[in-house]
Amino acid sequence: MASMASSIYYCYKNCSKGDKSSPVPRIIFPQQQNKSADQIGRREIILRSSEIAMIGSIFQFSGTKPEYLGVQKNPPGLALCPATKNCLSTSENISDLNHYAPPWNYNPPEGRGSKKPVSREVAMEELLQVIKSTKPDKFTPRIVEKKDDYVRVEYESPILGFVDDVEFWFPPGKKSIVEYRSASRLGNFDFDYNRKRIKALRLELEKKGWASEDSF
Repeated sequence: MASMASSIYYCYKNCSKGDKSSPVPRIIFPQQQNKSADQIGRREIILRSSEIAMIGSIFQFSGTKPEYLGVQKNPPGLALCPATKNCLSTSENISDLNHYAPPWNYNPPEGRGSKKPVSREVAMEELLQVIKSTKPDKFTPRIVEKKDDYVRVEYESPILGFVDDVEFWFPPGKKSIVEYRSASRLGNFDFDYNRKRIKALRLELEKKGWASEDSF
């Protein structure tokens, strides 16, 4: 891959490439690297281009934690998703194909729920183990909040520090259900990063006896 260092220069808006007098940074990518959006997504470009990492030291990509995270009171549950296509939540209506995801059952009736069910405390420990050991797309998980029935994790991208907020909630009652919500802080699209993350976690939990409440 040709170096992009020579393609970063400073220029006034609407000026020619030769004018380097303004402190406003612009980035020009080499012609041979041009690809359609279908071939390679914005976040994939960021993850693969190590030289862009220096831009991360100038700009802040982590975003700010949304104030509405946590278990909502009326009705009890995790927050709904914004209109953007970089979030999924078990609180959404099942007809919302862009945002809905089914909850998990840690004692499925057609599995260990009928043979050797586990307590909520054991299920929480299983969930924490999977969170710590699973790094889909090399995003680093950091558990920032933990209660008896709730966990919030920040997943950070390996280069520029994009942060996605992921929540898990064990609703009260006798049912062995776990609700969750996964959302990016910035942008309008995530190229299925959140959905892939939830799927990777679910597959690991299935090895321990968990199951999705319906097909996902």
